[in-house]
Amino acid sequence: MTEQPASGADGGAPPEPQLQARPQARPAPEAPPAAPAPPGPPGHPTVIVDGLHVVYRIHGADAGRGSATAALRRIVLRRGSPAVQTVHAVKGVTFTAYRGEAIGIIGSNGSGKSTLLKAIAGLLPADRGRVYTDGQPSLLGVNAALMNDLTGEKNVILGGLAMGMSPEEIRARYQGIVDFSGINEADDFVSLPMRTYSSGMSARLRFSIAAAKQHDVLMIDEALATGDRRFQLRSEQRIRELRKEAGTVFLVSHSNAAIRDTCTRTLWIERGELLMDGPTEAVVSAYESHSDGKPPG
Repeated sequence: MTEQPASGADGGAPPEPQLQARPQARPAPEAPPAAPAPPGPPGHPTVIVDGLHVVYRIHGADAGRGSATAALRRIVLRRGSPAVQTVHAVKGVTFTAYRGEAIGIIGSNGSGKSTLLKAIAGLLPADRGRVYTDGQPSLLGVNAALMNDLTGEKNVILGGLAMGMSPEEIRARYQGIVDFSGINEADDFVSLPMRTYSSGMSARLRFSIAAAKQHDVLMIDEALATGDRRFQLRSEQRIRELRKEAGTVFLVSHSNAAIRDTCTRTLWIERGELLMDGPTEAVVSAYESHSDGKPPG
């Protein structure tokens, strides 16, 4: 609504306002240039982690006290339960991931990175807090449930079925999976049992199977640390393609170069706590300074 001007007492035109001299004000100091606004989220949320705590409870820390035989003996002899040791692996972590993001997770060994991924995937219960996901999270190496006694060919089929692909989709993508993994570059390893593969070959095949399907949320734990530089470059390119296909990718890695090349955003986890969440270059640089013995900046 627009405010209407008041009329004079006699209903005519309002009297002209009297102008008064005012002291001249000092010019205001020039404001510093505003910092550019950060870019908005690339899409709607796919993962919301709200005050997440994950606690491991280890029953029977003493040798033999956690076995079934020891438990039966305690029941018969009416002894008390062994001491329970708790490990607080994730402590109050909160963040939101958006569709189209590739998020790196860094931190020292035992900081809780892999535990966080397992909690997002629903493999570990939350002691406190909540995890909300839009779609089905896929943790690399879990959804592709491969078996060492089967050949690589059979494992491609098994892994594809475990991820919900139809037999027709598997047949259409089979050769691309094998070529991407590179396991046949030296010999016909795809026809051999997986127990004959090196750890790097197995990891590459797992990644190739998982990356053959579009995921709402794909979580990769150290997969890019295996293989030669050519495979790492192919993997990084495939992660970018998954982002363009409207997915969200999490990458846990001790390779800062892989994080920088692949991720636009990074979470720094240390001793179960989220220390920093922001653009990859800023977070990785702070982590490197901390690792060199300097306080994080």
